[in-house]
Amino acid sequence: MIFTETELPGAFIIDVERIADERGFFARSWCEDEFAAHGIVTPPLQANLSSNPRKGTLRGLHYQAEPCAETKLVRCTRGALYDVIVDLRPDSPTYGQWLGVELTAESYRMLYVPAGFAHGFLTLKDDTDISYQVSAKYSPAHERGIRWNDPAFGIEWPFEPVVVSARDQQQPNFNLLRTNKAVVATTL
Repeated sequence: MIFTETELPGAFIIDVERIADERGFFARSWCEDEFAAHGIVTPPLQANLSSNPRKGTLRGLHYQAEPCAETKLVRCTRGALYDVIVDLRPDSPTYGQWLGVELTAESYRMLYVPAGFAHGFLTLKDDTDISYQVSAKYSPAHERGIRWNDPAFGIEWPFEPVVVSARDQQQPNFNLLRTNKAVVATTL
């Protein structure tokens, strides 16, 4: 695998290394030793799928609060999406900054999202499916979110979403969550 650390410390774009022949190709998408060599030592405890029939579906920005904060390894298994992460780690030099990465089924590219980041995506094609490996079991009591279009971040989405859940439309703005550079837990 090819690990490219992004400008947000701890977040990686991961490309598979294809071993190809007349049958197609083989590649690893997870190797504990390779991940550990890049400082990633959170094994997956849960795997999730997201299926989205319409282009322009937006999900996010979501995260799990401590002590249930989770890392994610995100890959598009069908279609295409614009994946966005926002650094919410109060002591990080990139606190409040975001990163967007296009993930497609054809590229097999993955995005590793460290704990302490909000995550969301916008589908770029109809019938887009996403697979997540996460490091913590889902805890409804620790689920949090922030508004996908909060001006505090200035996220540049490729186009205006067509489908956004009522819950995601009603998420709070980040400015309402700041208290002395700490993220205050909110309830949904």
